Amino acid sequence: MTRTHRPTLLPLVSLCALLVGAPSALARAPAPAARATAARAAVSDVVKAARPKGGEYFGLYLMDKKVGWLFTDLELLPGEPARVKTTNQLVFKAMVGSRVSERMHHEERFYEAKPGGKLLSFVVKQTGDGGTQTLEGTATADGFQVVRKRPNLADETLPRLPPAKERVEDADPPRVALLRKAKVTGTSLDGMDLESYGITTTVQPEEQRVINGVKVKLGKAVTVSEKEKVPVTSYVTQRGEMVLVDYGTTMQARKETEAIAKRLDLVEVFGLTRVVLPKPLPDSARTVPGHVTLVVKGLPAKFQEQTYRQRFKPLPDGSVEVTLSAAAPRTRKPLPLKDPEGGENLKSTLMVESDAPAIRALAKQLVGTEKDAYRIAQKVNAWVYANLEKDYGASADRATDVLRQKKGDCTEHSLLSVALLRAAGVPARRVDGVIYMVNQDGVPAYYWHEWVEAFVGEWTQLDPTFNQPVADATHFAFGKEGNAEITPLIGALKVTAVK
Repeated sequence: MTRTHRPTLLPLVSLCALLVGAPSALARAPAPAARATAARAAVSDVVKAARPKGGEYFGLYLMDKKVGWLFTDLELLPGEPARVKTTNQLVFKAMVGSRVSERMHHEERFYEAKPGGKLLSFVVKQTGDGGTQTLEGTATADGFQVVRKRPNLADETLPRLPPAKERVEDADPPRVALLRKAKVTGTSLDGMDLESYGITTTVQPEEQRVINGVKVKLGKAVTVSEKEKVPVTSYVTQRGEMVLVDYGTTMQARKETEAIAKRLDLVEVFGLTRVVLPKPLPDSARTVPGHVTLVVKGLPAKFQEQTYRQRFKPLPDGSVEVTLSAAAPRTRKPLPLKDPEGGENLKSTLMVESDAPAIRALAKQLVGTEKDAYRIAQKVNAWVYANLEKDYGASADRATDVLRQKKGDCTEHSLLSVALLRAAGVPARRVDGVIYMVNQDGVPAYYWHEWVEAFVGEWTQLDPTFNQPVADATHFAFGKEGNAEITPLIGALKVTAVK
């Protein structure tokens, strides 16, 4: 039996999260007047580091195919006390199936210019797939106040954030580390979820590379965020030019002129990122209970976590045998439920929005007098499947937007389901991975997909996109909550046998 796959934006969403979450790797030299100011007062190493003037443009390449561009800039502003402004602009544009996906993310941040200078304010603008919003954040005496602005909606003051730990050096840790010739640690306030994450940058031995036909010696620094856990490797010339940034093994930012950077190919990312199978999966993968066994190459050990659904057995040639299974939960408990992970899976966030009045009202309507957590999860799963139109062209990154438009692909189905489950008191999270499909070209393959995991007395997985109260064994999970940690698997994962 075949299943027609609705194209999903998940690979681009994860890559976008990685690029947005990564600290700025590029910056601009201060103007001569600003240099004079810097000479009179102590300024951060982020200002002292050598770099080209005017900001820099980069082409973004996914598996050697161009899918976007990046602009970054850092400048020392005139005046007393001195401030630093950073600008980061990211554009993704690619074909997913037969439709064009485009996302734009623009950030400006302002810091004190002194060593260890605080983050003072920021503006984040997001448009395109995922929805349009502006986040304006301002430091206060007791935290960070953020106002969210969306078209045709009243401005919303978000719950106050704790005081930002991010410092001006965190705006460009690769250059700071290379200037100091030492490891640097810091914190970054993520522009996607407004959570703060630790970052560590280490200096690596210099490398010689051929750049524009000339062999040059490049400084090398590797930055890792607690959120993404994907190494971001920056290569810098002795003049301070950033010529290349590797985001894991999947994506590169290559320095280009503005005109070339913005010249994009419409790459079909849907087929580019799929994992082709040597033969179709057996029928046992589609039944519940059911199972399937695969032999996989290119799966790092950190993804080989033994779970109630996935078992791994290393093989002598470096590949791994994976057994995927699916079964209904055996332990079912009534509400109220405690989150076995301390509350993270019941939390309302900028994207999940389980505290939003519209989400809470619908959850209350769906739950009624039901107390059995698994039965509640089934009700939510069935409602989302029945009431969301299967439409790739209506992407949204926030649960209230999904509820308002009532359409989307697997990411929208999963996001709204998790928000409703948390609002109902059922711990839940999104699951990222691949699902088996035989598409129009007849090729059996895994495609990137997102579904739901809920704690109902034990963990169980559901798929609201396909109305599966138990996600069948065609689902192969790698990560949670849209995390870009899975991006190194894109293009590297190979299935060599189906048993």
